[in-house]
Parts: sequence; C-alpha cells; structure tokens
Amino acid sequence: MIQHAPLIIDVAGTRLSKADKRRLSHPLVGGVILFARNWDNREQLTKLCKQIKKVRADLLICVDHEGGRVQRFRTDGFTHLPPMRVLGELWFAGQPGQESEAALAACNTATAAGYVLGAELRACGVDFSFTPVLDLDHGGSSVIGDRAFARDARVTTLLAQALMHGLMQAGMRNCGKHFPGHGYVKADSHVDIPVDDRPLQAILADDAAPYGWLNASLSSVMPAHVIYPQVDSRPAGFSSRWLNDILRGQLGFTGAVFSDDLSMAGARQIDGREVSYTEAAITALQAGCDLVLLCNQCIENDGEPIDDLIDGLSQAQLEGRWWPNEVSEQRRQELLPQGYPLPWDELMIEARYMHALSLLP
Repeated sequence: MIQHAPLIIDVAGTRLSKADKRRLSHPLVGGVILFARNWDNREQLTKLCKQIKKVRADLLICVDHEGGRVQRFRTDGFTHLPPMRVLGELWFAGQPGQESEAALAACNTATAAGYVLGAELRACGVDFSFTPVLDLDHGGSSVIGDRAFARDARVTTLLAQALMHGLMQAGMRNCGKHFPGHGYVKADSHVDIPVDDRPLQAILADDAAPYGWLNASLSSVMPAHVIYPQVDSRPAGFSSRWLNDILRGQLGFTGAVFSDDLSMAGARQIDGREVSYTEAAITALQAGCDLVLLCNQCIENDGEPIDDLIDGLSQAQLEGRWWPNEVSEQRRQELLPQGYPLPWDELMIEARYMHALSLLP
C-alpha cells in the first residue's frame, strides 16, 4: 500500500496533550508546525520535540523562523537574527569601486545567518524552517516588507543561495516562498485574497526568476495564496498550471511543494466559492502540492478542524477522490535533517558557530 503523509498540523501548547498525540500518530499526518505559543525556554522546546519524535520518528518538525519579525524563538540564548532586508542593504553598502567586495561580504554574512538559524533550531530538535523568502521588495507589501532581501531578483537569488548554504552546513533543508511572488501585491493573504494582474512573462522575468535560478538548490517551495488572473483564476497553491506546468515543467523544480496555511483567507475561496479545509487540501494536493498546512486550530477551535480534515481526507481516499502519492512522500522524507546536530552547549563553543555570530550585523 502506498504511504503518503501530506498533513502538517499544529499542537496546542508547550507539551503534547493526548489529543495532540492521537493526531500526530495518524498515518496521514507528516509533520507539525510550531509557533511562539509552543515555546517557554530551550529545555522545554527540546522536550517537546523529543515528545513529538517519540510519537513517530519520521514526523517533520517545522517552524517559521526567518529572522526579523518572523522568528518564533527569541529568548533563552536564541540569536536575534536580522530581517533579510538588512542583508540586502549590506550588498549595496560598498563604496564606489568596492561594490563587488560588499556583495561578496553580504553573501558571506547570509551564509553565517543561515548556519546560526539552522544550528540553533536543530540543537533543540527542530528539523526545518520555512525560509528563505524569495519575494521581491516592490515597496508596497506590508506582509512582506523587510522579510525580502531586495527588489532585484539577482541579488535576492544570490543572498538566498548563500543563506541556504548556511542551512545546509547545519544539516537543514530549505523552503523558498512564496511562489511565484507575493511582494508585488499590497493585500495580505492572511486576511484577504490578493490579485496580481501582471502577465505571465512579466512575472517570470522578475518575481519568479529566482525559482529557476535556484532549481538545483531549493529543497522545497511554498506557493502564494495570490491569484494571477492572466495565468489562472485559482491562487497559485491550487493551480496545476502554476505548480506542474510552470514551477516543475518550465522552471525545473524537483523538490517538495507545501501549501501555505489553509486557514488563511486566501485559501478559503476557490473558483469564487468558500470551501472546507478538506476540499482546499484535496484541491491543493491534486494541483501539485505534496504537503498541506493547517495552522492555529488547536487554540482557536480546540483542534476540531484538524480532526475534520483528517477524517475528510481519509474518506476522500476511501472514495477515490484523492490518492496517496509515493513520490510526494519521498519528497517529504527528504526534508528530514541530515546528520546529528550539536547539543546546545557544544554548539556555543564550536568555532564555526562563534565565527558565524561574529559576522552577523
């Protein structure tokens, strides 16, 4: 029987409840995403991650931990990482005649940031961070803003590649987001349904360009809950045109595709009507996503929407409306970290880590 665990869900608090354990043990659940509410201190986080792995060793423990305002763990020794815009500013900080040296130094700093980010998370048992942001800073998006490296797709590509090299040194995979680009639209897909009216060629030549240039480096991609009506009437994360024809076919990407959070407003409307989480998940999986996220349901709704999604996807499988994908499961497994992490106390005196800290702005 083909195995495929496409669901990434959240848990309620700083330790697993019986309900959390029950959900995480379900064969359709492939991982957990952590938030600031799951954090008290490093010791507690490490115990929580061990609890999760005790339920199933292959569960992928994820977090949004980019730096700047999107960093879930900030105390008890965790380094305050700069927003990615700071790395872009370093790129352009060179004096006349020294522009190349400044760009190379910025890439080195990006690698250091990636290593610190990945090594600190892994020392506490976290497997994976949804980073780097590949969106371009067009200047009008409040939800992206300083999360973006730069306006220039080439600068963004090289800084992201450097950051991913640092993650790789820590044994951590990466996730480029939000394909094909969220930086041009002003609306926030958490609470709205953004629309980008540009033609395909304009998007491919600019915002989506990093995905082609990084197709040998990206481990995974997260599409945007944005509609690009000149390409498809559906948001990118529910569009086979974007995910299969363009991302995989045209841009050559071969890794895993995550949906963005299905609870966001941009995921609740498909083809002009409101859909259930189960229908949204099935639509995303059929469109080319390998994994789907449903976040922030344990606190707000006592986890009932997660149970409904698990039951709904199980029923859809029995009815033949959704089929497990062995290739997708292989892609999920490949996101698990490589090698053994350094324990925190050993990391704090490791030469590479100390040098990386010295390079951060």
